[in-house]
Amino acid sequence: MTYLDFEKPIQDLETELTKLKEVSQKSKVNLDDKINELETLICEKTKEIYSNLTPWQRVQVSRHPERPYTIAYIEHISNKTFIELHGDRTVADDKAMVGGFGEIDGRTVMFIGQQKGINTKMRQIRRFGMANPEGYRKALRLMKLAEKFNKPIVTFIDTPGAYPGLEAEERGQGEAIAKNLLEMVQLKVPVICVIIGEGASGGALGIGIGDKVLMLENTWYSVISPESCSSILWRSWNFKEKAAEALKLTAEDMSKNGLVDGIIKEPLGGAHRNQTEAFNTVKQTILELLKELDGISDTERINQRIEKFSNMGVVHDISEPA
Repeated sequence: MTYLDFEKPIQDLETELTKLKEVSQKSKVNLDDKINELETLICEKTKEIYSNLTPWQRVQVSRHPERPYTIAYIEHISNKTFIELHGDRTVADDKAMVGGFGEIDGRTVMFIGQQKGINTKMRQIRRFGMANPEGYRKALRLMKLAEKFNKPIVTFIDTPGAYPGLEAEERGQGEAIAKNLLEMVQLKVPVICVIIGEGASGGALGIGIGDKVLMLENTWYSVISPESCSSILWRSWNFKEKAAEALKLTAEDMSKNGLVDGIIKEPLGGAHRNQTEAFNTVKQTILELLKELDGISDTERINQRIEKFSNMGVVHDISEPA
């Protein structure tokens, strides 16, 4: 288990618990009371720490190396019926963006999402979940395929942003994302977007236009990362914690500002602590939302989607002085 810096008290208690269990096993002495007492203390300490996380600490949890990524969610939610589809039919198959058909309780769904990679080699291949233009074009191709066969779409968002390389700009990164925004808002099938980790900039928004946009409890969603914001405003990454606070990027802040439709509760200590529980919670939420969206006509869904995103933000009309 990898511990974050603010989890040091939990780490100390769990280390003590491990030693106590080893002593009990080797000495054949019944220490169940002590073990139960320590387990209760660990649970209480975890609740205390995770109920008072700062925005920057939420960002750290969202990047935890043991946190489940898109393919893990898809495989467990679809009970391993997922069939991945490849290529944008123009340039290449972007490994940072995955998608294909799978089943949820017998119902076919198009799954799409960014995949960061589970080890060093795969993270390099998948560019840490940062898609090129062909990744967004592949995503749009799969969305149109789902619309053709009248299948709902579920997207999983987890990216530090769209790939910033020169070749990505040459192939039209901005245009590809903008085209996705235009097309997604007009899709005739239900669209559910779930932020499972990092939701940064247009890289997240490129697959983030849906009837329902949800965030897991320990995720973030913002136009820029705290580090990048700090480097622009203060010319240093040392103010990233202050930037995270100012950006209002947590699930709670986004929900209060009406930018997302709901928050999905995570297991105590984060999704990486109990992945199975996280998968089941997300699956149940998706099933409930699909049932709700099925009761709305295509035209009404599209109109509601357009209205929802059009109403975001604040406009100040400043009249010229007489």
